[in-house]
This record gives sequence, structure tokens and C-alpha cells, in this order.
Amino acid sequence: MYLAHFGFTHYPFERALQPDELFASGAAREASARLHHLVELRGIGLITGEVGSGKTTLCRQLCAALHPGLYRLFYVPLSTGNVLDMYKAIAWQLGLPIERNRAAAYRLIHTEVSRLVLETKIHPVLVVDEAQHLRNDVLEDLRLLTNYAMDAERRLCLLLVGLPELRRRLSMAVHESLTQRIVVRYHLTGLTREELPAYLSHRLQLAGCALPLFEPPALEALFHATQGLPRKVNRAAHYALSAAALAKLRQISAEHIQCALEEVQP
Repeated sequence: MYLAHFGFTHYPFERALQPDELFASGAAREASARLHHLVELRGIGLITGEVGSGKTTLCRQLCAALHPGLYRLFYVPLSTGNVLDMYKAIAWQLGLPIERNRAAAYRLIHTEVSRLVLETKIHPVLVVDEAQHLRNDVLEDLRLLTNYAMDAERRLCLLLVGLPELRRRLSMAVHESLTQRIVVRYHLTGLTREELPAYLSHRLQLAGCALPLFEPPALEALFHATQGLPRKVNRAAHYALSAAALAKLRQISAEHIQCALEEVQP
């Protein structure tokens, strides 16, 4: 589309970045620090954020940062079913046989976590993404799954990741036991207005372009339309570059941003 026009090595806003290539925004740095603290505590954590704020990217970054000889991260992307369905998803991640009975599945996972910690000295980190979809009974059983030695030991680190509604759900009285055990919580926000130019430059430089391409009015329009949410920024920037290339221009104007927004809006 516009690779040759701008001389890019790849589409700067389309490729998923490796953990060591990610832009370190203030919110991302704060969230990362809290997650590493959570892993050290081996407790229950909660990360929320709007769609496109970078929650899953943060999980990928955490996974890459953990020492493979000390930690093992197990990622469950989505479960809208019952407790047994969740146990099956966790068992599959752990490489365990799939049980048909809820109690048996619980015991199997519980035993495997203990084996990892006590025999291999590897601390498991369970990440449940899109957790706002979990049923109340599933959330409760996840809490019970972290209970070892009558709640005296912490062997399983559990991280719940989801949209802001997850935080609201956990504030309900029915989840008081779980909420009291959350030791780290953080709401991930988007890029600030001051960070947006640096973020765009970072992505452009990775694609082989060292020049700033977005005019100041375009930056204002882009931030206003996306509120700095990385996924929205990436989509709008991609289509804005296409619009500029079609017009045979090498600077992105506010008009190109407007054209891009018309493309990405449903």
C-alpha cells in the first residue's frame, strides 16, 4: 500500500512487536512494575483497561521477562463456560489429562501446582484474560485454586485481566472473599498526549523511518479520536499513512487522520 512511498521495511503500525521492542509508556512501566511485585508476592492480581489499551501485550511482556528456570506462565485467553470448562482450559495449559469430574480436575491441578513448586522449584503464574466474561462461580473457584495449606501458603500466582466492568463486578458483595485477597490492582490507561509523538516515532523508526511524519494538527486529531489507546492509534495511523500515500504526500495532516477515522469507524 504505502511501503515504497515512505520507504518502510514493513508496515509500522500493523506488526505485533516483540517484548523488547515495545514502547515504554508511563502507564505500561507502572503496570509492569506492579506485575513483577505480584509475581514476587505470589498472590492474586487484577489488571483492567479499555479495549485496545495493551493489556494482553502487557501479559506477553511479563511472560518474556520471567526467568524460565524460576517461573512458568500459563495463559488462558477466554472462558465463558462453567467451572469445569475453566479447569479443562487450565489443565490443558499445564499439560495435564482432561478430567470429566469437577472435583477430580481441581485435585489434579492443585497437585500439579504443588509439584511444580515443591519438587521443581518453579513457580506457576496463571493469567486469565478477558476475565470480565467469567461467571461468578468460576471466579470463586479460581480463588479456591490459590488456597494451599489452609490458605497459609502462596504457591499459585493468579492474574485476572479484563475490561473495566471486571473491577465493578469484583466490588459486589458476592466477591468479597476474592477482592480481599487481591494484593495488586491496576487500571491501564492509554498514551498521554505528550507520549503520543514519541510512540509514533518509535513505531516509524522500527520500520526504517527516522523522520517525523505526523504534523502537529494531525497529532491533536489522532489523540482526540483515540484517547491514546494504542490499538486505536495503530489503526488510525495505518489508514492515515495510506491516505497520504494516495495523495502522494509525505506528511500526515489532520485531514488524513479524518479520512482514516472514516475507514476504521463501524
